[in-house]
Amino acid sequence: MSVDIDKLASVHPEAQLGTGVKIGPFCVVGPNVKIGDGTVLNSHVVIEGHTTIGKNNRFLQFGSIGAPPQDASYKNEPCETIIGDGNTFREYVSIHRGTTKQDMKTTIGNNSLFMAYCHIAHDCTLGSNITFANSVQLAGHVNIGDRVIIGGNTGVSQFVSLGKGAYIGGGTAIDRDIPTFCTAYGNRVRLKGINIIGLKRQGHDKQVISEVVDFYRTMESSALSPRAFVSHAELMTEFANNPVVNEIASFIRKSEIGVAPFMIG
Repeated sequence: MSVDIDKLASVHPEAQLGTGVKIGPFCVVGPNVKIGDGTVLNSHVVIEGHTTIGKNNRFLQFGSIGAPPQDASYKNEPCETIIGDGNTFREYVSIHRGTTKQDMKTTIGNNSLFMAYCHIAHDCTLGSNITFANSVQLAGHVNIGDRVIIGGNTGVSQFVSLGKGAYIGGGTAIDRDIPTFCTAYGNRVRLKGINIIGLKRQGHDKQVISEVVDFYRTMESSALSPRAFVSHAELMTEFANNPVVNEIASFIRKSEIGVAPFMIG
């Protein structure tokens, strides 16, 4: 298949386009852009900077991809934006390239949906199979695990991490880490429980899920902080063989800014 470029689009001759790429009217593609096979730019999409996009992605109108970061220290270094395969970016999604403050990359995995008006700032690292509802806003240096779901109008502060399979309710202000497979919401964010539906979708059996819920409730009712709780071997003994509990505990131990507190009541 040949490349299909609308006559009203502006594509730099040095841009690298895969087979079957379609670029609609009023799109702008810069010289350092690489676009994989089968990717579609509907219209009015701007892709600039050192940006690499995988196969079979879809960008709807008015997207801004690979723009300079909103960071006063940025001096036009050749930082990157890297996007995997099979993602959908709805209207007005914006993604900024990385900075020298981290590893010079903003990275997005595969098969995710980013609904209208989402923003992904510099140096963010996102996994795969993620869903962002409308107007999810990520500040710089945010880490999002695989299969995370975030409700609309949610803001995430700098350096926050959301563990794999976390579920965030809409309108949440997140300023602390959310452990693997936990649910949370609120302003400021509070832990609400375990993402049981997410665990079922990933094939975990009933016994494993039941133990994860017991672990969460035991930790929640303890007088100890989550970090202190998972650091006490005697409290973790009965959950030692549960792989999901081990993931959650590992996430909590590694958290640098601390995990969100539990919901009261």
